[in-house]
Amino acid sequence: MEKPLKIYFIPYLAAGHMIPLCDIASLFASRGLFVTIITTPLNAKILPKSNKFFTVQTFPFPSQEVGLPDGVENLTSITDLESGFKLYHATILLRELIENFAQQHPPDCIVADFLFPWVDELANKLNIPRFAFNGFSLFTICAMESLKLHPLPDDACGSFLIPNFPHDITINSTPPTESKSFMDPLLTIALKSNGFIINSLVELDGEEYIEYYEKIIGHKAWHLGPASLVRKTTQEKAERGEKSTLSVQKYLTWLNSKQDNSVIYISFGTICYFPDEQLYEIASAIEASGYDFIWVVPEKKGKENESEEDKQKWLPKGFEERNKGMIVKGWAPQVVILGHPAVGAFLTHCGWNSVVEAVSAGVPMITWPVHSDQFYNEKLITQVRGIGIELGADEWIMAAFKDMKKLVERDCIEKALRRLMDGGEEAVQVRRKAREFAKITRYAAGEGGSSHKNLTTLIDEIKRLRE
Repeated sequence: MEKPLKIYFIPYLAAGHMIPLCDIASLFASRGLFVTIITTPLNAKILPKSNKFFTVQTFPFPSQEVGLPDGVENLTSITDLESGFKLYHATILLRELIENFAQQHPPDCIVADFLFPWVDELANKLNIPRFAFNGFSLFTICAMESLKLHPLPDDACGSFLIPNFPHDITINSTPPTESKSFMDPLLTIALKSNGFIINSLVELDGEEYIEYYEKIIGHKAWHLGPASLVRKTTQEKAERGEKSTLSVQKYLTWLNSKQDNSVIYISFGTICYFPDEQLYEIASAIEASGYDFIWVVPEKKGKENESEEDKQKWLPKGFEERNKGMIVKGWAPQVVILGHPAVGAFLTHCGWNSVVEAVSAGVPMITWPVHSDQFYNEKLITQVRGIGIELGADEWIMAAFKDMKKLVERDCIEKALRRLMDGGEEAVQVRRKAREFAKITRYAAGEGGSSHKNLTTLIDEIKRLRE
């Protein structure tokens, strides 16, 4: 009887990185592998409660050393760029503890977020394979690599055509120089790994991008997603990430009272904060459109008792009395909400987890990218797959902590909402394609589907490397 493979997973300390990688860890564990997730004490608390499959190894988070207050160990509790860099610095300080642990108890393989570039050296030292993860789609990684191979001119701004690419894709905004100079070296080191683990399915990225990645970039990608489908029950879905601000039952009761496809779900992920003026425009567009809505506003977390004067900076006077919807100041159980038939559209920042969750649920998207990988994801959704429409955002910023310079106006937002909710020809097409993709996705994740087979092949590959 061969001894089970022992794998360490090291997720980055941000909900958008941690949740999918830990769901992927559950997939490995469900195949009988010995899985350990390495993290810090507070982050261990947001891991799935009901998981009998993996063990968790924690190391103290160096709050004092980097100058972060106690209790801040994840990017979700951070609201400015400087603190974001402090958190990144803290993960560098964790290196020694994790390295010592791995050297004393060596695994057969390490799967780590690409934000831990030093894992490359550690794996070489231990002479074991390592796989990289960053929560991006392969389409996006290909686009970023294409720009590394064929750089844009230094003074480039505005929209640009991705050079030498399988499709003619024009991205609506140029990546900020500081964003690119942070990402590129991390990607270069990730390409030295034994492969990139992708939280998606082959059918969504498309064979042409897998071929591009393997032939042009010369690296292997493993599509094992969507990871969120590992959660089967409403409770497991609801426990994904932080504790929900309102009870899950509250959402379900409200949604059950609505007609199919009549509700707009609006969320910009965990680390995108808009200034009050922008929230005001969103609220005005929601009101003008007249649709039912669930709107997640992390900017107002902990501000339940704000003064009327403060509230009117971001919500038109009397908005809550006049409109039928839910405003959530904090964390919402997104997988549960998107899975409800009443939800007819998702206004999203195009963070990859949100995209993959919407695709799995068959909900069409209205795209409003802000930073990181989002402007690339937008084109995969709208132009390549036809499962969403573009709002028209064109301001790509380094980090999304209220530092937007442009205001997206209410008319523009309202028009996009109506395009997808009015039942016209375009809306019908987009909705049909989104539904088809949900079926493909469920098939891919099930027994005999592409992601299921990929996981089997990858486990065999790791065993082969162990021998």
